[in-house]
Amino acid sequence: MMRRQGGFFSFTVLIVLLFMLPTGGFSAWTWTEGLRWFYLFLISMAAVFVLAPASGWLAVKIGAMDMPDARKVHTAPVPRAGGVAVYLGFMIALARNQQFSREIYGIMIGGTIIFLLGFFDDLKGLSARTRLFWQVAAALVVTFFGLYFSFPLKLPFGLVISTVLSVIWLVGIVNAFNFMDGIDGLASSMGAVCALLFLGIGWNSSQYPLSFISAALAGACAGFLRMNWRPARLFLGDSGSTFIGFILGCLALYGGWATDNPAVAFSTPLLVLGIPIFDIIYTTVSRVRNGSVKNIRQWLEYTGKDHFHHRLMKLGLGVEHTVGFIVLLNVCLGLGAWTIRHTASTLGTWLLLAQSVMIFMVVVVLMVLGRELTPDKKAVK
Repeated sequence: MMRRQGGFFSFTVLIVLLFMLPTGGFSAWTWTEGLRWFYLFLISMAAVFVLAPASGWLAVKIGAMDMPDARKVHTAPVPRAGGVAVYLGFMIALARNQQFSREIYGIMIGGTIIFLLGFFDDLKGLSARTRLFWQVAAALVVTFFGLYFSFPLKLPFGLVISTVLSVIWLVGIVNAFNFMDGIDGLASSMGAVCALLFLGIGWNSSQYPLSFISAALAGACAGFLRMNWRPARLFLGDSGSTFIGFILGCLALYGGWATDNPAVAFSTPLLVLGIPIFDIIYTTVSRVRNGSVKNIRQWLEYTGKDHFHHRLMKLGLGVEHTVGFIVLLNVCLGLGAWTIRHTASTLGTWLLLAQSVMIFMVVVVLMVLGRELTPDKKAVK
């Protein structure tokens, strides 16, 4: 009964926000008061509140279920089509905002490709080659619409280099978030926190389109936590985790982080997305060293329990505490990224970067302490 009441309330809020508010009402008020981001956050969150139970029902009907096994934390089948709700909630908020630039069209088209790829992977299971092909295709779509790394210096074949690096970046972040989606609430919590950090930095620097996209994603992730917090009744699935990672990767490309300080411009998105980036790099190096992964196909398909969240649980933390600890670390890094933009001195910038490096050193220590044996008895270091 309580769930039905919550769903009805969310549906009512969504209808009011989308259709019943007259011109000059709450929507216009958010513009004049500088709270447009909050309006989009509410729309996205309310939409996901409404759509998440429906996506769970859809997953059961089409057989998109995540079955428990030795490498997974859950012990009962769980629907894994939550990405449908997150994707639709995000798109509803963007459509309601009615501001579409060339870059935003690219993000929406590329995000749709990633979502559909993940959805079919959740439903039928796709080969690593197919997943990689379409991930690269989605990244190329984004670059075609003008979203890619920009360099302060003109280099020979600069556009080609920038496009290649942008594709590698997007594919990497997509898979980093997919790899992190291993325990209840982690990927959606991290998605909300990272999006809110981009929102804050973007709004503070008058990058309003960046803030609006960030608010839509943060609201979708926050709304999904209602169904995804432990014990999860619905999983994101690949359609959700890869979509969240893709949009965050696009936000990193979309933002103008610093025009006169390459160190700040380079470090800001790296710090905001620091934990997922570190996790994918560390586990990749570890698996290559141990012979668990020898090529890209094996890298995409490997599902061992050697990620940061798994190692924290080996140290004795529960699921909720693990999620909270990882989110706290990412907030610390994100606040460093926020502060570094307002540091006037070069020394202050480098001190903040040194602080971030020390946080990563703490993570390395925890990874080493929480090392475990993989099922094939090879030590993960």
